[in-house]
Amino acid sequence: MNRSPVIAVLVPCFNEEAAVAAVVRDFKAALPGAVVYVYDNNSTDRTSEVAARAGAVVRHEPLKGKGNVVRRMFADIEADIYVLVDGDDTYHAASAPKLVQQLIDGQLDMVNGARVSTAEAAYRPGHRFGNVLLTGLVTAVFGKRTADMLSGFRVFSRRFVKTFPALSSGFEIETELTVHALELRMPIGEIATPYKERPPGSQSKLSTFKDGFRILWMIGKLVKEERPLQSFAVTAAALVFVSIMLAWPVMMTYLDTGLVPRLPTAVLSMGLMILAFLALACGLILETVTRGRREMKRLRYLELPAPDFPGTRIIP
Repeated sequence: MNRSPVIAVLVPCFNEEAAVAAVVRDFKAALPGAVVYVYDNNSTDRTSEVAARAGAVVRHEPLKGKGNVVRRMFADIEADIYVLVDGDDTYHAASAPKLVQQLIDGQLDMVNGARVSTAEAAYRPGHRFGNVLLTGLVTAVFGKRTADMLSGFRVFSRRFVKTFPALSSGFEIETELTVHALELRMPIGEIATPYKERPPGSQSKLSTFKDGFRILWMIGKLVKEERPLQSFAVTAAALVFVSIMLAWPVMMTYLDTGLVPRLPTAVLSMGLMILAFLALACGLILETVTRGRREMKRLRYLELPAPDFPGTRIIP
């Protein structure tokens, strides 16, 4: 029998007293049948109280960090469609029905809300540049299917949420979400959505450099874990290059004189070449392991049904 999908709006929050009420009200208005869940991540202000007054279901996650909150939300909440949005009132709630409708119509597993803003205060140049750089790195390795990898506004199917490992602890969770979809070749979409500046009294928790390096580190780890052969092949190539640079003058001297006057350099060069072949062998072994792990993740993903709600209209 056809039925309407159960929609849950997930709002991770830390000290968002000034913004969370508007987020709850706007998303309840945009998605009247949805339940809005606010997960308070050890706030020191009145975030929980304000969210509850606005009509949200308020819960708490003691482990600090957005990744920890998302992991808890994905584990606790049962729904057919999940709308994940930051609690800072910068995302356009009225766009939520469009994202949900695209997920339903296309039977997708993720629809990303790509941020569009002309206000410098809303999208600082440092954050904008970092997003372009980091998104470019990920798409270069895993494929270009999104223009805004770090958006905090996304819609997911149940089978995405319940097969997502959620290993990140902080703001690098967006990178992990994107790579998870790309690696399993899930059907995904993207819609441009307005992005505005924070309301007065609300402050960003994102550090341009600190969190930027954490995201970069996460990208490096994901490349190593999901593309081990390429990762170790780059290391092997670098070692081979250094080894040849060190060995070349030693070899030329040997060919001219028949002597090896710089024995330590020759030994170092040989050692680096051996390490290069060991790195390549590690990459080949780990590539086999990664393939098996990817197959298991895919099979677990396929155990859950695809989002199928024919005739459902979210957009009036």
